[in-house]
Amino acid sequence: MASVGKVGTARMTSLDLLRLMAALAVMLYHYLFRGALAGNLDVSYPYAAPYAIYGNLGVNLFFLISGFVIAWSAEGRTWQEFAVARFARLYPGFLVCMTATFIFLVVAKDHRLPTDATTYIANLTMFARIFGHQSMDGVYWSIMVEILFYGWVATLMLAGAFQRWKLPIVAMWLALAAGNELVLGNTAIRLLFITDYAPFFAAGILAEDLVRRGRSPAPLLLFAAALLLSYKTMVLPQAWMQEHYGVSLSRAGLIVANTVVFAIFVGAVSFGRIIRPSTSITMLGGLTYPLYLLHQYIGYISLNALAPYLGKDVAFFVVLAGVLLASFVVCRFIETPVRKPLVRALTPLVYRLAPAAQQMRPTSHTLTS
Repeated sequence: MASVGKVGTARMTSLDLLRLMAALAVMLYHYLFRGALAGNLDVSYPYAAPYAIYGNLGVNLFFLISGFVIAWSAEGRTWQEFAVARFARLYPGFLVCMTATFIFLVVAKDHRLPTDATTYIANLTMFARIFGHQSMDGVYWSIMVEILFYGWVATLMLAGAFQRWKLPIVAMWLALAAGNELVLGNTAIRLLFITDYAPFFAAGILAEDLVRRGRSPAPLLLFAAALLLSYKTMVLPQAWMQEHYGVSLSRAGLIVANTVVFAIFVGAVSFGRIIRPSTSITMLGGLTYPLYLLHQYIGYISLNALAPYLGKDVAFFVVLAGVLLASFVVCRFIETPVRKPLVRALTPLVYRLAPAAQQMRPTSHTLTS
């Protein structure tokens, strides 16, 4: 992986495209594979399902990218600045997309996708399940995992440990993940320390270290360890799929697919500067978050409504276009205009509530969002 040094200013455009690729993969997984098997879609796509099943690995790709982006974003920032930036990145889009999903579910009155006002209120916290309610959309589970990861990073930043001892921390996290996933199998440890997805976040962090500081033995060895451990932890979601849907990827298929996911990620961060930054590519990357939040339940309801009139294939493309358009609207007219003013408004408030010496940020934050 090529080093960019500590003061690079160019945006790593490849990650914008990679995020969109991951979101589309998950979308295809839900529409062409999971929807019918879970009983949420009235139509099925048996000719596409054997390929669409691999789309569930898009979540793992998201976690790889997140590890990289968060490690880069944390560099030179205080934990307060980091926390505000993450909140401004996640919550406005979440609020709009969750509300839109709620309205769709209320209007559709589909017994397979029930909701109510108390569920909506619980979802305003982004952690509805903690309060005994279902998430407004099933995809929110990965957002909760992301936020937990952010919380651990912010805690380590508060302790002054994340940048100072990044590699030892990652090594200990991987050791804990290996111990729990290979030996203990403790659910509480898995939930608290994200041991089932630790290899992906850790590999992203290590890739950031390699890109920022150049190749060295320690991060390369840890990256290899994360890759090896990921082959084991990937078995868990496949076991869940087998239990609930009666189908899953073969072990050989998993190994090949996981290797491809890692290879695509490594290629994106190694050759990220080949693709020149542009407004169009940045916009495409911006579609990712609202697309991920909007596509599943709204897509199911729309496909069920349109397929009897348009046919399932035409309905699929109409829904795909509609969700992409809605994602553009959320990104262009809500997320983008709100983010910077929200950061400016919240940062002084957070510093008043939790004072700390402000640190000068390097210009390299423009590499990723």
